[in-house]
Amino acid sequence: MGGDRVVAAKIGASAETVRKWVRRAEIDRGQRPGMSSEEHAEIKRLRRENAELRRANEILRAAAAFFGGRARPATAALVKFVEEHKDCRVDGGLRWGVEPICEVLTEHGLAIAPATYYAAKSRVPSARAMRDERLKPVISALHEENYGVYGVRKMHAALGRAGVEIGRDQTARLMGELDLAGVRRGRFKRTTVPDPAAVRPADLVNREFRAERPDQLWVCDMTYIRTWVGFAYLALVIDVFSRRIVGWALAGHMRAELPLEALELAIWTRGRADLTGLVQHTDAGSQYLAIRYSEALAKAGVVASVGTVGDSYDTLAESTIGRLKAELIKKLIKKRGPWRSLDQLE
Repeated sequence: MGGDRVVAAKIGASAETVRKWVRRAEIDRGQRPGMSSEEHAEIKRLRRENAELRRANEILRAAAAFFGGRARPATAALVKFVEEHKDCRVDGGLRWGVEPICEVLTEHGLAIAPATYYAAKSRVPSARAMRDERLKPVISALHEENYGVYGVRKMHAALGRAGVEIGRDQTARLMGELDLAGVRRGRFKRTTVPDPAAVRPADLVNREFRAERPDQLWVCDMTYIRTWVGFAYLALVIDVFSRRIVGWALAGHMRAELPLEALELAIWTRGRADLTGLVQHTDAGSQYLAIRYSEALAKAGVVASVGTVGDSYDTLAESTIGRLKAELIKKLIKKRGPWRSLDQLE
């Protein structure tokens, strides 16, 4: 023990450090049981290799999700991936870093050199990139103003109405970069009940929902909406030419009075009692085949057209109802809570 202290004092180390060195030398010479320095170094190397393999697997999983299985993403997309993931660590593992990410991607067919990444980051932004950055806040704000339900088609139209000159493909690209998407519609539940005994008008539309002028073709349908006090039912009348809802009614029942009220509002909205030549298309629900409803159509000069029984794609109105419920009814429920009453819903 005294010798250890003497040696430690001469070399400027602690006595415990000298004793550790002695024990390590004895183990390496086989004079003492324990793990040798070579075995320690081998274990350290294997641990390092395992950590690097885990990092490589994590990078590949992230790349598969990021690129969505595309064959060869553009260099800009590869640069973006590196930028977003270079500081990642999973469960306290190794930092991913620029060079390891580039190495893993290159080994698996997505070649990108670290120099390519650094050159892209130091390059002066192009005019297109700067315009994209100016447009992104506009798109985000407009998407939020419309309850976050607009997809590419509606967002492109909304930007045009706002005076923003932008192509549809550019709109789609920027919405993708902002992770913005339209709401998805759920399944449609029919509310109209066909009456097999009723005399049905012919199908004058044959699923050709096109019109060359206003008041040439209307489509109508009904849907249900849940409230705290029970179901509410909504009837709509839509002008095919403009896709405008020209008449609607909301009630706590599905009797013929409901679509009849929507029809009367549509006739009043148009400002004239004579709509001769107008075709109104509905499904085969008994409400639309009721005598009072047929009489109201005849009085206004409207010709009735009825589609196929049970065909959920027969009327354009059902598509409109699907969007309305997905974009407004269900979306606002998430923000403001369920509808409490018919009056609040209306």
